[in-house]
Amino acid sequence: MLAKLQQIWKAKDIRDKILYVLFLLVVFRIAAHIPVPGINVVDLRSYFESNQVLGLLNLFSGGAMQNFSIVMLGVGPYITSSIIFQLLTMIVPKLEALQKEGEYGRQKINQYTRLLTVPLAFIQGYAFIKLLAGQTQGRFLADVSPLQMFTTMVIVTAGTIFLMWLGELITEKQIGNGISLIIFAGIVAGLPQSLLNTIAAFDQSLILNLVIFVIIALITIAVIVLITEGTRNIPVSYARHVVGQKSLGGVKTHLPLRVNQAGVIPIIFAISVILVPPMLAQFFLRSDVAWIASFSQWIDTTFKDQTFYGVSYFIMVFFFTYFYTSVIFQPQQISENLQKQGGFIPGIRPGRHTADYLNSVMNRIILAGALFLGLIAVLPIVVAPITGIQTLSIGGTSLLIVVAVVIETVKQIDAQLVMRDYEGF
Repeated sequence: MLAKLQQIWKAKDIRDKILYVLFLLVVFRIAAHIPVPGINVVDLRSYFESNQVLGLLNLFSGGAMQNFSIVMLGVGPYITSSIIFQLLTMIVPKLEALQKEGEYGRQKINQYTRLLTVPLAFIQGYAFIKLLAGQTQGRFLADVSPLQMFTTMVIVTAGTIFLMWLGELITEKQIGNGISLIIFAGIVAGLPQSLLNTIAAFDQSLILNLVIFVIIALITIAVIVLITEGTRNIPVSYARHVVGQKSLGGVKTHLPLRVNQAGVIPIIFAISVILVPPMLAQFFLRSDVAWIASFSQWIDTTFKDQTFYGVSYFIMVFFFTYFYTSVIFQPQQISENLQKQGGFIPGIRPGRHTADYLNSVMNRIILAGALFLGLIAVLPIVVAPITGIQTLSIGGTSLLIVVAVVIETVKQIDAQLVMRDYEGF
C-alpha cells in the first residue's frame, strides 16, 4: 500500500492530476457552505436529520441541501437528465442510431443531457422551495416575493450547472468519475462531525453497542465490495478461420455479467417515487375539502411510519433493479455482436438461442443484485434499533456510493500507472 502511494506521488503527472481534483473538490465544499439569503440554516439542518426522505435527497446533493446553499440541488438534476437520455436511447431510434456513431454521437448526447439539466434544475428548485415552505410552515423560509423566488431559482440552477462543470473537469483528468466524486466528497465531509458528536456523547454503557456497530459496518463494506465486483463469466469461443497465410481466431475468452448491473440507479428511482405521495400530500393538508385534507393527512402519517416506509422502499428498489437491468442489458444485441465477430457460447446455438440463454442467466443473477440493493437501501432503518447509537448511522446507500467510487478511482489510477510504465516514463 505504501509502495503504491509512493509510486503515485513520484509520478509528477499523476500527482498533479490528483492535487487538481482535490482542489476542485475543496471548491465544491466551499460552495456547499454559502447559503441562499433568508434561511435559518441551524434549524434547517436539524429538520433534515429528522426527515428520512429529505435526508436521502441531501445525500445526493453532497450535503449542500441541508445548508440551503447556492449548490443545494447538487448534481441531482444532471443525474436525472442522464437517466432520462439513457432510457430514451433504448426506445427512440434516432437517439439509438446517434449513440452508435462513436465519439461524435456520445458528445451530442452529452450536449443534450446538459441542456435538459437546466430546466430540470429550475423545476426541481421551485418544487423543493415550495415543499420546504409548506412542510415547515415558513419556519426556515421567510415569505418571499415572486422576484426573490425567481432570483433564488436562478441561483440554485446556476449552482447545479457549476457543479456539472466541475464534475466534467474532474472526469477529464481520468482520476475517477467527476459526478461520483462530488457526491463522495459530500458524504465523507459529514463523517468528522458524526465522529465528534459520538465522542461528545460517549458513555461506557454504549461500548458494546459501538462494537456491534463497527462489526456491522465492516461486514456491510465487505459485502458491498463482494457484490460490486462480483461477476458471472460466460465462456465464449471464437471460430478459427484462415485469411491468406494467417490463421485468425480460435481463442477462448469470457463474457462477464455483473451481479449488480444497475449500480445505484434503482435506489435513485425508488427515492424519486417514494417522494411523490408525501410531497403531494403536503400541498393538500390545509384543503377546504374535508375528505381531501383527511386523505392527505393519512398519506403523510403513513409514510412517516418506519415499517411502511422500509417495506415500500425495499419493494420499489427490488422492482426498479429488474426494470433498469432489463433496459440496459440487451441480450439480443450481445448475441448479434458475438455472431458478427465469429464468437459463440459453447453448447449454445448462435442467434436467438444465445440471447435466450443470456437472458435466463441474467435473470438468476439479478435476483441476488436486487435483494442486495433492497437490503442496502433499508439498512439504516434495520440497524438503528440494534445499535442504539443516534450520532452514527450505517447508511447503506452512502457506503455503496463510497465503495463504488473508491474502487473506480483506484482502477483508473492503476491504469494510468500501468500505461505510464508501458510508455517507459
